[in-house]
Amino acid sequence: MLIDDVTITVAAGHGGMGAVAFNTNLMSLGPAGGSGGLGGSVFVEGVSDLSALNNFRYRKVHKAKDGENGRPQFKDGHDGVDITLKVPVGTVIHFLTKRSHTEAGSHETKEGEDREIVRVGERILVVQGGRGGKGNFQFRSSTNTSPRQFQEGISGEEATLRLELKLIADVGLIGLPNAGKSSLLNELTNAKSKVANYAFTTLEPNLGAYYELILADLPGLIEGASSGKGLGIKFLRHVERTNTLFHLVSAESEDIADDYKTIRKEIGSYNKALLKKQEYVFLSKTDMVDAKDAKKKLAALKRLNRNVLAVSIHDWDALEKVKKILNKIKEKKIGRENS
Repeated sequence: MLIDDVTITVAAGHGGMGAVAFNTNLMSLGPAGGSGGLGGSVFVEGVSDLSALNNFRYRKVHKAKDGENGRPQFKDGHDGVDITLKVPVGTVIHFLTKRSHTEAGSHETKEGEDREIVRVGERILVVQGGRGGKGNFQFRSSTNTSPRQFQEGISGEEATLRLELKLIADVGLIGLPNAGKSSLLNELTNAKSKVANYAFTTLEPNLGAYYELILADLPGLIEGASSGKGLGIKFLRHVERTNTLFHLVSAESEDIADDYKTIRKEIGSYNKALLKKQEYVFLSKTDMVDAKDAKKKLAALKRLNRNVLAVSIHDWDALEKVKKILNKIKEKKIGRENS
């Protein structure tokens, strides 16, 4: 099961306490208390593993190490060890709450600025470790040669984070349940998606690779998905990150135009910008109806969108046409990366 939305709590380490100590060596009497170490910080780092959020399914609290206290003989405490949480590329980090601490007190903010991980290896600081307190050696002066002042360490920052994965794919396969998306993905990429003749076969996004392109089979949408019906908004967000849409409409449908319009309406209700994405429309499963019916339904779709192609996973010529479209998309991607 792919976890693509999880809420966790993160806490940075507290700064260590400064020490109060004095040198007992007669040749160098005076304060000798070391300062506390820095508290460890918490980072989030992008990885290619799409299942990385599964690690947070049961472990909801993550805390970095505290800094060590200062010690006698001018020895500062060691800094606390940072921790790095690995998340899939495409993860949006929502700061639901964040509490910061200073010598003057604490301050809490709610719903801070969202951050997102877009590259493997990208690293974002989410909570910073507290500063270590000064030992009494730092308070020495010409008028106070034996200070007993010291500082306690500052507490580390804390935050509640919502980690939301939005898949980054070159091509997203969309359509009503049982439109043939998984079958087409399998044929093009050997992704081994679950295939069966019933609605909602795909319960989570499936990915496949076609040379340099990533294709995502997005779970079947239905009327009302934008308001949470069926598999709902949980999967509509993945459409946001796809560059091109392959919209499949089953030739077995009784109302081709309505099926097409339903999906367009739902993605538009969720985010109007999605309607501007490049879209190719495929009349799928043409092998399941007679040729005359398929031709009639293809004409109906072409009245709604010019980029329409009849396709069946059993039709080699049709699949070659799909691959030709993918090759053009691939060439454009390579061109952008090299420019």
